[in-house]
Amino acid sequence: MTIGLAPTRTAALERLHDFLPRAGRYAADRNFDFGPGHHRSVSQLSPYLRHRLITEEEVLRAVLGRFSPKTVDKFLQEVFWRAYWKGWLEMRPGVWHAYRAGVLRALDRVQSEAGLRARWQAACSGTTGIDAFDHWARELADTGYLHNHARMWFASIWIFTLRLPWELGADFFLRHLLDGDPASNTLSWRWVAGLQTRGKHYVARSDNIARYTEGRFRPVGLEASPAPLSGADHPPRRALPAADGVAPGKPALLVLHEDDLHPGFLFDAGLSPVATVTLETTDAISPLVPSALLRAFKTGAMQDVTQRWADRLGPVAPAHTAAELLVLARAHGAQEIVTAYAPTGPVAEVLDRVTDLPVRRVRRPYDSAAWPHATHGFFRFKDHIPALLGQIV
Repeated sequence: MTIGLAPTRTAALERLHDFLPRAGRYAADRNFDFGPGHHRSVSQLSPYLRHRLITEEEVLRAVLGRFSPKTVDKFLQEVFWRAYWKGWLEMRPGVWHAYRAGVLRALDRVQSEAGLRARWQAACSGTTGIDAFDHWARELADTGYLHNHARMWFASIWIFTLRLPWELGADFFLRHLLDGDPASNTLSWRWVAGLQTRGKHYVARSDNIARYTEGRFRPVGLEASPAPLSGADHPPRRALPAADGVAPGKPALLVLHEDDLHPGFLFDAGLSPVATVTLETTDAISPLVPSALLRAFKTGAMQDVTQRWADRLGPVAPAHTAAELLVLARAHGAQEIVTAYAPTGPVAEVLDRVTDLPVRRVRRPYDSAAWPHATHGFFRFKDHIPALLGQIV
C-alpha cells in the first residue's frame, strides 16, 4: 500500500493545485478520515511543508488568492499551527531534550518489562486487537501518513488504553511519518497526554471514531475516563535566539538540511557558496531504525533540491556529522558555514557541535514574524494571524 507522495517540489505544487478547489470545504470535511488513498478532505501538503519543498507563504498566498480569509479560516489556522509549535519549542528546547531522555528511559523499560514489551510490539505491528488502532498502525507503516484526526485517536489509545509511554508513541510516529518534525510531533503527543495544556487531554471515543470514519470502525474496550498524565512544569521560556544574515562575497559552505529545502531566499540575499553539503540526519531522529519509506522520502527530497539548484550550489557532497562539515568546509576554503535556520531538533544539534568556523543561521522572515508570538497557547497566538497574513499577501 502506498499513497504515492513523490518527494519533489513538482509533486508539492501539483498537490496544492489539486487541493485548491476543495480548500473552501476544509472546515466542514477536515475531521473525516476516509482511509488510505481517500484523504481528500485534507490537503496532504504536510510532508512538503515539513521539508519546505513548498513554503507556507506559497500555500497561504495560493489559498487566499481563491478564497476569503473567513471562508478558509480553519485551513489557515492549520498552516500556522506548524509555526506555532516550532516557535513554542524554540523558546523551550528543554522539552525536546526531556522527550529524548524519556525515549531512552522507556526503551530501557521495554528491555526489562516483558508485559510492556509485548504491548509495545503489538502496538507497533498493529496486532493489539483494537481494529481501528491496528489499521492506523499498519497504514502509517505502509504509507508514512495518517489523517490528523486518526493521529489524535491513535495517540490517545496508545497512552490511555494500551498504557504505553507517550514518548515511545511519539518515537514511533517520528520513525514513520513523512511529515514528522520535532516540534509538531512532540508537542502534539504531549497535548493528547495532558502534559502540554495542563489537565486538558484528548480521549478517543468509539462513537466519535465511528462517526468520522463513516462507520468503518467502532472499537470496543477503549478507556472511557482516563486521567491526564502528570509531569514536570514547562521550563522557563528563553528569548528566541537571534538570526543571522548572509555576508555576500565571503567564501561560504552552504548546508542544506531536511528542515528547509528551499534555498532560494539565501541566494536572493546574495549567497554564492563555494560548495554545498547535504546534511543527512535521518538516523538521528530516533535510537531505533527509521522506516525505509521515510528514508527514501528524505533522500529523494534532498536529490530534488540539489538537481533543481545545481547551477547555484557548486560541488555537492553529503555529511552526517559536525566533523564532516568542517572537513568539507576546509577542503573548499570556506571561511564560514551558511544554512537556513534549523529549529530545535537533530539538525540543530549537529550544527551546535560545529567548532572553529562561524555558522550563519539565516531565518526566514515568516518564522521571525510568527515564532515570537508562541509564548502561551495557540488561541492567543491565533489572534496574530491576520497581521501575519498582512505581511504575506
